[in-house]
Amino acid sequence: MTSDVMVVDVSQDWMVACDVQQRFMRGAERAAGRLDYSARCRQMRALGGDCYEFMALGENRLALTIGDASGKGLAAALMISNAQSSLRTATFFTGNDLAAAVSAVNRQVHACSFEDRYATLFHGVFDGASGELRFVNAGHNLPVVMRRDGSVSWLQTGGAPVGMFPDWKYEEGAVRLKRGDLVLAYTDGVIEAENPSGEEWGVDGLLRAVAGNREARADEVVDTIFTAMDEFSHGRQTDDATAIVLRVM
Repeated sequence: MTSDVMVVDVSQDWMVACDVQQRFMRGAERAAGRLDYSARCRQMRALGGDCYEFMALGENRLALTIGDASGKGLAAALMISNAQSSLRTATFFTGNDLAAAVSAVNRQVHACSFEDRYATLFHGVFDGASGELRFVNAGHNLPVVMRRDGSVSWLQTGGAPVGMFPDWKYEEGAVRLKRGDLVLAYTDGVIEAENPSGEEWGVDGLLRAVAGNREARADEVVDTIFTAMDEFSHGRQTDDATAIVLRVM
């Protein structure tokens, strides 16, 4: 009696998976039309549950997405990759209907995930001709618009995290951006960074860091965020951390 034994090179598969995830988040620093934008994702492990993406849609429009899956490691990476690829596909089939695109992602993630798994997403489209940013916030940390005059507003309209309720009805919000305005989006790992005393950096710490360098290029603002976060936490990282910065030129 004989048996067939398949030898699987797990380390090679893991490296391929890591490479695929990183390819989803390349080419983040550039200028397009009226926008200067950049992002960074720093994961705790080789695979993580955070993501971001910029996608040119033509007609001077740019789609941007940031997401955070529940949990850590491989399971979170699989979920966020599912959500990210589903959103990319849905965007091409739903046209300008952002709520429909996120609804499609929600149904897909719910169908493929365990009951206690979900992901937060912020998905927006900036129109360079009108200066309008349309968006859906699916349970994500509230991105902030930092106006040139110093005022701030928060991008909240949307609904529940994707994967929680398959029939959730999402809403679309919109904000008009002007020259000099800055949009900042981030995941939990940024604002929940802790110092040795157990204090969190928080949204206030993030905004203070950005306010001191808000006239810089988008990639420099991203550098400022991670440098200030590391100084506060003494380099201790307990979660995946991702930030997106957009400046209207």
